[in-house]
Amino acid sequence: MGRDVPAMAVSRQERRAYREKVQLCLEVFGRMLRESAFDSQSCQVGFEIEVNLVDAFGMPAMTSTKVLAAISDPAWWNNELGRFNLEINVPPRQLTGDVLSQLETGIRSRLEHGNGRAAEVGSRMVLIGILPTLRQSDVTDEAMSANPRFRLLNDQLIAARGEEIRISIDGPEKLLTHVDSIMPEAACTSVQCHLQVAPEVFGSYWNAAQAIAGIQVALAANSPFLFGRELWRETRIPLFEQVTDTRPEELKQQGVRPRVWFGERWISSVFDLFEENLRYFPALLPLREDEDPAAALDSGEAPRLSELTLHNGTVYRWNRPVYAVQAGRPHLRVENRVLPAGPTVADVLANAAFYYGAVRALAEAERPVWTQMSFAAAAENLVQAARHGIDARVYWPGLGKIPVTELVLRRLLPQAAEGLRQWRVCAADADRMLGIIEKRCLNRRTGATWQVEAVHGLQAANTDRRDALRRMTQGYIERMATNQPVHDWPGL
Repeated sequence: MGRDVPAMAVSRQERRAYREKVQLCLEVFGRMLRESAFDSQSCQVGFEIEVNLVDAFGMPAMTSTKVLAAISDPAWWNNELGRFNLEINVPPRQLTGDVLSQLETGIRSRLEHGNGRAAEVGSRMVLIGILPTLRQSDVTDEAMSANPRFRLLNDQLIAARGEEIRISIDGPEKLLTHVDSIMPEAACTSVQCHLQVAPEVFGSYWNAAQAIAGIQVALAANSPFLFGRELWRETRIPLFEQVTDTRPEELKQQGVRPRVWFGERWISSVFDLFEENLRYFPALLPLREDEDPAAALDSGEAPRLSELTLHNGTVYRWNRPVYAVQAGRPHLRVENRVLPAGPTVADVLANAAFYYGAVRALAEAERPVWTQMSFAAAAENLVQAARHGIDARVYWPGLGKIPVTELVLRRLLPQAAEGLRQWRVCAADADRMLGIIEKRCLNRRTGATWQVEAVHGLQAANTDRRDALRRMTQGYIERMATNQPVHDWPGL
């Protein structure tokens, strides 16, 4: 969940003072790592799940303010960049026992309640990576949420770039357009999986998460359409990268790093990531708090490190480090950001179970996978998975280039099962959730493949593309409500 900020203009002096404050926070953070001042005992997980709002025809509904007022539950629900978006913030809990069943029941209950309230203002909720009916005319400045944080972020990103944003995505069809705000980023609706880890093993868990990021995307792809075009199976990945890129073409040619960043190397410590953020990326939201982090630490308190965490929140790593303080104790989390929303809550929890299990097994392995493959190979896997989805071929040590379904069935599903066992997740939950992943691989059916097949079938019956997308979206919403995993969905 993002931090609210006041409407304001940013001066040069404020930028300089902010940079100095972030540097101080980084030094205090390094001291905390050396002094082992973190909660290393708990292992909690949490989620942020973004949803779209649509009207009775499956078209985007700009009703987030009304829906939030009707739900009246700020602990679980919050606004997002677009007026057609909302976000569910799932409170953290221990990764053990029947936690997956508890999460599935709790999230479904909140969604059903939210949908009931949304219906009162003529809206419905959709769990999907990119809303297929979304048009470019739906993502103008007028569709931006009223929160000043979004306006300031937009203004700073556009000012840093100094020109219009170019969106160019090739796939079965091609999209080339230019926009003058970050609003197309609101099309990207995702699930963020949080995993609390101890500082001494953070590097291993982040490396493991990077290694399987492409595999996750291939298994979960659910974003094949944007502005009426069929593009990548997980179009959300290149769209997010391009819309939030602050670099004009000249800086790209010079090798300046993008704001949405996979990274460029394996790490040994969480400090590496925060230090890179400060070294490579200028501030977008240079807002300072009154806290003296060094004095707070000297007095025995856990410093909030507000400037460091705010800056970290404007560097959009696909696996982001998170520093937070809960009940007076600081802790660290890996925030996994590669997954799209949907298609059902069961699918979301299956994706999470695969991630939590696989990342545990890989991070704790005697011979870590990142010592056997190049970082560039992991980055290329993400690109191939986003482009081709469940049909992608990826690289894996000892297997070479291999269909992602074969890699998962032969190697990663057994490892994920072992990882969940090590977390002490109950066997029934683990078997059910990983069984969904197995059947996706066997059926070669994801949200993306279902959407594309449905639209192609409608078009073959002489339905035009716009109406086909609308009818497919309505059929998607009906199936989503059943919580039947997408691999078993019937066609239209």
